[in-house]
Amino acid sequence: MTPLLAIPNVSEGRDQSAIAAIADAFDARLLGVHSDPDHHRSVFTLAGEPGALSAAVSRGAREALARVDLRTHRGLHPRIGALDVAPIVYLDDADRGAACAEALVVADLLGNELGLPVFLYGQLAAGRTRAELRRGGPAELARRIEGGELRADFGPPWMHPTAGAALVSARPPLIAFNVELAPPATLQDARAIAAQIREGGSEGLVSLRALGLWLSRRGVAQVSTNVEDDRATSLAHVVAAVRRHAQVTEAELVGLAPQRAFDGFPNDVPVRNRRTIEDALRATP
Repeated sequence: MTPLLAIPNVSEGRDQSAIAAIADAFDARLLGVHSDPDHHRSVFTLAGEPGALSAAVSRGAREALARVDLRTHRGLHPRIGALDVAPIVYLDDADRGAACAEALVVADLLGNELGLPVFLYGQLAAGRTRAELRRGGPAELARRIEGGELRADFGPPWMHPTAGAALVSARPPLIAFNVELAPPATLQDARAIAAQIREGGSEGLVSLRALGLWLSRRGVAQVSTNVEDDRATSLAHVVAAVRRHAQVTEAELVGLAPQRAFDGFPNDVPVRNRRTIEDALRATP
């Protein structure tokens, strides 16, 4: 069986000691950590077998709850929790059932052992999206829970006082991929491009989610994307779509991507943190 992956996203991207402590707490086969101070978020990629992987996510989540207070968190990335999302990822369609079962175990551990309200999304929740649950942030989610509009699938029927809530699903690989625009591109330019190229936009790419952001620490505009099906939309397609509207200086991979996602990728666009799932599995015993 191909190993399953867990991709816990933690709302901490600046305190290196906290990030290191959370990484150590997972105590699992850690394929990579990507932290970003503007997004104020760290993405951990773990590999493991069913049973062991869910326990590892729970250990890291416990440390994240001790280190992250959502009440004082300020970052660009949408979030509703200290451990914001914890998807289980399958690399082979034959492992979809095992991934779904493991994700439900993760949700149960987070809800019943750590006291987090856990909401399922994606194929475990009839297609409900992360964006639907994150809309308006933690305060709006709390209001919707209190008003009876939403009920957690696991855990208590209220928000954790410092850690908010967590989102859990099982899915194939999703690629978080950011494209930086050359000056003098502005935040407004990035937002306009994102609106045009995301699925549903005037030039919409299939399975693409996109936001326009301004990275104050880097002083650049960024089109931040999630490619939810790289078989339908490659990273080369994303770069080409952005280039129709602005000059691209470089790109950034957040976490890992399947090797096939880089098929046809332009040689003149450098990619920070470029690393594939296949390379990471070979390099990390």
